[in-house]
Amino acid sequence: MAPRTRRALFSVTLFLASCAVLGSAISRRVAAQSASDESTFRDSYHAFTSVYALVEANYAEHLDSEKVDKAIYDGAIPGMLHTLDPHSNFFDPKAYAQMREDQHGKYYGVGMAILAQPDKLTGGSKIVVQAPFEGTPSYRAGIRPGDVIRAIDGKSTAGMDSAAVASQLKGPKGTHVSVGMEREGAPKLLTFDLVRDDITRPSVDLAFMIRPGVGYIRMPTGFIETTSREVGEAIENLDKDGAMKGLIIDLRGNPGGLMIEAVNMCDKFLQKGQIVVSQRGRAFPDQVYRATHGEQGPKYPIVVLVNRGTASAAEIVSGALQDHDRALIAGETTFGKGLVQTVFQISDNTGLALTTYHYYTPSGRLIQRNYDHVSLYDYYYVRDQGTSPKDKANLEVKLTDSGRTVYGGGGITPDEKIDPVKANRFQDSLYQHYAFFDFSKHYLANHVVSKEFVVDDAVMQEFKTFLKAQDIEYTDADIAGVGDWLKASIKSELFKSQFGSTEGAKVTVSWDPQVNKAITFLPEAQTLADRTRAGAKVASLAH
Repeated sequence: MAPRTRRALFSVTLFLASCAVLGSAISRRVAAQSASDESTFRDSYHAFTSVYALVEANYAEHLDSEKVDKAIYDGAIPGMLHTLDPHSNFFDPKAYAQMREDQHGKYYGVGMAILAQPDKLTGGSKIVVQAPFEGTPSYRAGIRPGDVIRAIDGKSTAGMDSAAVASQLKGPKGTHVSVGMEREGAPKLLTFDLVRDDITRPSVDLAFMIRPGVGYIRMPTGFIETTSREVGEAIENLDKDGAMKGLIIDLRGNPGGLMIEAVNMCDKFLQKGQIVVSQRGRAFPDQVYRATHGEQGPKYPIVVLVNRGTASAAEIVSGALQDHDRALIAGETTFGKGLVQTVFQISDNTGLALTTYHYYTPSGRLIQRNYDHVSLYDYYYVRDQGTSPKDKANLEVKLTDSGRTVYGGGGITPDEKIDPVKANRFQDSLYQHYAFFDFSKHYLANHVVSKEFVVDDAVMQEFKTFLKAQDIEYTDADIAGVGDWLKASIKSELFKSQFGSTEGAKVTVSWDPQVNKAITFLPEAQTLADRTRAGAKVASLAH
């Protein structure tokens, strides 16, 4: 059999296997499947194979393996799944490997974030180090933000995009990779011999006392296998000797992830036995998840900060803490993903993520937004906040443990709305030109900053001079209008380069107007905590 024929046969077989998994999942544990349904399914199989045979025999161009794979991986399977719901999905070998890497939260490499920037010298692009991850081979070797990757193992990176460079930097643990870096102020290329190692990308990327007595935990990337442990360790470190009197949990932009980790995280804040989330599906038994250990130690007020990008497992946490009055939710209405996917392995390196359950918060709210007759683009990017009186009138109404009204069917509606900070034209221009990133390279080539560093008038003047040299247009009114933001952004980027990403992030978060507004809601959250404490005492006496 010719290689092309074997490859085509494998792709078609894979598609039919995917259909079989879908069909078995739909019919599994269903007591009676009508003969009509079975006949329809067989007819669908036959229709697809007939269409494929016609294409194979008559298409105007040669169907090589690449076109066959594209038709199956990018067309037939995703097309079938996307007619069901927005979240059922097929993972080809590359995507399946990435999914498993994301769930583990680690990979083997050198540990740096990179990005492509325009290269004024060549007219093309260059790959620049955005930041080395703290504690990784790149960080220990002294690689800095702004270093330009010009060569890997002696081969030029010219013409390579960031994905290709990232792939070259990854490899088996313990292997060496030589990286040639161009650094502003250095007369020649710097060569770093790096040994690949475990690179961990934690769920909790920032945890510190943002104010005296106020802890702050940021979780931007998703729920992975270590999430609940990381949260527990962060709380323990923040609350040494009872120092923490209030907590901000920042879930803005968190896309979700492993549901069980959301359950385990909630276990650290709820009372033993309280419901965290329930799952209801057709082909599998309903499941209810509860707090198995319950909150240990003193109870402090919690504010959970959310936005439109807060989804899935992050909504489970937000909904559970809101329904049990354990936390006050602040920010924007969340994404609204209440569908649970089970990943079925199709072959050794492909998988099918199929929606098998809907999840519900403790009060019985379905968080999933309506997706009927909505394009994928509109579903993900075009939607209302859902907080107007008219919007709320169309949502299901539920009650929290203390009788507060909450809404379902359209994401988690915050108890206190905080509008997002919107950038103006001048701010967008600075981001587009990588102004802060490039200025930090320029400034640190001639200065040293300490942790007592302050962005004073002299630094601002140097920044304005730099903008002019880079042909970035601005007016005095532009500068004056966002002065505090400019100073925070300059300091953050300098601290990131000088002391690492964590210190730079602390500067940004401490300035962030949404975070500072969330802190003002801690007294309100304290009232909720007092209610739950009183309720627990009454329940205890009743027993």
